[in-house]
Amino acid sequence: MKHRDTFSSFHPVINFLYFGLVLLFTMFLMHPVSIVISLGCSMAYAISLNGSKAVRFSLIAVFPMMVLTAAVNVLFSHEGATILNYLPSGNPLTLESILYGAASSVMLASVLMWFSCYTQVMTSDKFVYLFGRIIPALSLVLSMTLRFVPKFRAQAKVVAQAQACVGRSVSQGSLLRRAKNGITILSILITWSLEHAIETADSMKSRGYGLKGRTAFSIYRFDNRDTYALLWLLFCGSFIVSGWMAGALQWRYYPTVDGELAVPLQLVYLALCVTPLIVNGWEANTWKHSSCET
Repeated sequence: MKHRDTFSSFHPVINFLYFGLVLLFTMFLMHPVSIVISLGCSMAYAISLNGSKAVRFSLIAVFPMMVLTAAVNVLFSHEGATILNYLPSGNPLTLESILYGAASSVMLASVLMWFSCYTQVMTSDKFVYLFGRIIPALSLVLSMTLRFVPKFRAQAKVVAQAQACVGRSVSQGSLLRRAKNGITILSILITWSLEHAIETADSMKSRGYGLKGRTAFSIYRFDNRDTYALLWLLFCGSFIVSGWMAGALQWRYYPTVDGELAVPLQLVYLALCVTPLIVNGWEANTWKHSSCET
């Protein structure tokens, strides 16, 4: 079940800055506590956004990818001082390679989960609003591409259902018959895509796209709530970067595992990652109390 996300209603600058920070820290902080925090918070936020779909995505795509990444590192990386056993190939199996493979797999899974949240929060309208004047052509192409993919999938389902009603399903009949039906559906989708592109081009031209002095309508306003959120994100980001540059978040896997645990930095990082959940919880609690009073 998909729930209302209050954090998505913030200004696009706040949303983009938040995901920029969490993705940056997720990709470069290899401290075991940091990557566990990132994975847990990203999965929690994804579930709050998409419900059961996030769980299915985790089980079908993320978890197998984590196992594969960890296994590949163990098979091809044999560094480390702690030898546990020897593989059939004669190469050593080290504790450090297992730990680094596990950390890499968790980091990669966290990045995927954060990007799944990003696509839900940072819509094409927000992206065009942020970068439309800086890189207008690129922002328009990216926005149209991101918007076209879900529309293409939805149209594919409609066409497949319509073809199934007239006995041209891709799941029935011989292999040759199913292949022909699939090609027919693909041909219909390509024709629809070309017609849709022509209609989009005509619509953009009629609205004055590319003309000098053309203005754009925007519903986004930077209010006091966004100001507080910006100060909070800047505080968390600068605090974590300062600790990172000071070496408090460094963690070594080779040749031996070594590192320190900076509890204040990890707590601030946790607070940064759970910011959307805190905002959503605060809004839900406020709404609940206001409803009870009325």
